[in-house]
Amino acid sequence: MSSSTTFLPSNPQPSGFNQTGGGHNHQRSSTGPLMTPVQKPGESASSSAASRVCYFFDSDIGNYHYGPGHPMKPTRIRMCHSLVMNYGLYKKMEIFRAKPATKREMSQFHTDEYVDFLYRVTPDNVDAYAKECLKFDVGDDCPVFDGLFEYCSISAGGSMEGAARLSRDKCDIAVNWAGGLHHAKKGSASGFCYINDIVLGILELLRYHPRVLYIDIDVHHGDGVEEAFYTTDRVMTCSFHKYGEFFPGTGELRDTGFGKGKNYAVNFPLRDGITDESYKSVFEPVITSIMEHYQPSAVVLQCGSDSLAGDKIGSFNLSMRGHANCVEFVKSFGLPLLLLGGGGYTIRNVSRAWAYETGLAAGQELSPQVPVNEYYQYFGPDYTLDVRPNNMEDLNTRGYLEKLKIQVMENLRQTAFAPSVQGHVEPRIERDEALDDEEGLATDMLDPDVRASKDQGMRDRRRQRDGELSDSEDEGEGGRRDRKNYGQNQRNGNGNGNKSRSNSNEPRAPSSQVSIMQPLLQRQRTENANENGGTADPDAVKVEEERMALAQGMDVDAPAPANGSQLTAPGLSEDAVMSDMAAMTGPEASQPHPPSAS
Repeated sequence: MSSSTTFLPSNPQPSGFNQTGGGHNHQRSSTGPLMTPVQKPGESASSSAASRVCYFFDSDIGNYHYGPGHPMKPTRIRMCHSLVMNYGLYKKMEIFRAKPATKREMSQFHTDEYVDFLYRVTPDNVDAYAKECLKFDVGDDCPVFDGLFEYCSISAGGSMEGAARLSRDKCDIAVNWAGGLHHAKKGSASGFCYINDIVLGILELLRYHPRVLYIDIDVHHGDGVEEAFYTTDRVMTCSFHKYGEFFPGTGELRDTGFGKGKNYAVNFPLRDGITDESYKSVFEPVITSIMEHYQPSAVVLQCGSDSLAGDKIGSFNLSMRGHANCVEFVKSFGLPLLLLGGGGYTIRNVSRAWAYETGLAAGQELSPQVPVNEYYQYFGPDYTLDVRPNNMEDLNTRGYLEKLKIQVMENLRQTAFAPSVQGHVEPRIERDEALDDEEGLATDMLDPDVRASKDQGMRDRRRQRDGELSDSEDEGEGGRRDRKNYGQNQRNGNGNGNKSRSNSNEPRAPSSQVSIMQPLLQRQRTENANENGGTADPDAVKVEEERMALAQGMDVDAPAPANGSQLTAPGLSEDAVMSDMAAMTGPEASQPHPPSAS
């Protein structure tokens, strides 16, 4: 692994252990009518004590715009913040506007060439950077838009400063909903993500903490973070995600790490329709086992909300409270916790879930009625703080989940108990010096929504277009499932994808084989077919197929696959999963998969 991802050693006596909430004026009780303290039956006063929470928000974040029709809408962060403020949660936590990350700070993980490209490219000069766009996978899923670098700086800055505050014991929980962009690679964009703020935040935590646990509850596999730490035991990554013919196509059960990182990458591949009960039955025992074996000193939780029911791209069936249970459970361990955003494309549900989870972090239960706010009309017709599951079928049988859980537990037993720190000291970054500027911090705390305006022309060019939010009016109305999946031939090794690999040295499939927008495009195709009396418009289908093919680097004139290679059945069969498990017990199981990143 290159020097830009050198893993930093912890302080001999890392800060942040055995943290408790209390004694700080920002934890004063609120008299607001929209909040009541969280009380669980039988819960002691000490266990329900409020945590010291630092919440990061930049009012500019909602002005950035990926482009017309693009499912990623940064406005969701501002919608969430509007709920947070109108619920009165600002009384229960410190609110900061993080300093945007610099090119130098981004280059702690990303290549200098890639960061410089993001800094220079704009919609006006993108044609001059055509070769670089291909090289860095910038285009369809990850378009060039006005203010791209500033957008990345805000996202990364919040995660890095949140990690720094946790390490210096300035808070127990740090929240940055603008972060969690887990697909970005060392030298390329991927899956709507350009800069991997999660990796940058973890690298900051590693300066003080010997071991960091990363947990990902996004519907997509956290491939970018796993790649970055695939060969080290100082970071354990754990991802619960949909697996199959679904972006990014990685994260199978047998991807467990390489070299010193062997068995420190935990992947739990799930099928469509998983419910709160099923998710809880695997999440809590797996995380408990990781805590016992690995004993992390800090935790990063990526709270991608595309795992919620009704998401435009995701195909899980979690309710808001089922999703939030993961946050509450991880918080219960009392470790320094960095809460980050991630995916989520039904934006009214995204803002609901993250506002509710902000309340959990601050120790406050929120009223079920949404308070009046600037986005109030988007929470109709019921105007409630809730995301309910639907009646979609849960393809995750109890036997399937138990078999996966048993294998994951067995892999964890093969890890060293609380591995020791390895690495070398690197100089402190400038972000620590910024934290010592108490006068600047006091200014930041006055009002996070008041800031001197920047160039008005630039702000107008990157502002959310009128009417974009109307896309959310029909979100969640079916058509979300990605019905394609690998057939038996793929599982036997014929074809590309999630096959049962007999050669353990075979490289992992690149993420670019499947577009993250594929389920959304499939839904649009279905809707177009319904509008045409059940028959899809041939011209529209051809245009869409060519666009998808070009986005994935395929030959648009290539012949269609043979009938035996068609991808039809939803979900991998239990036989296929068990064949993977059986392969792990053979003589080749001792040979780990090589990492797909340097």
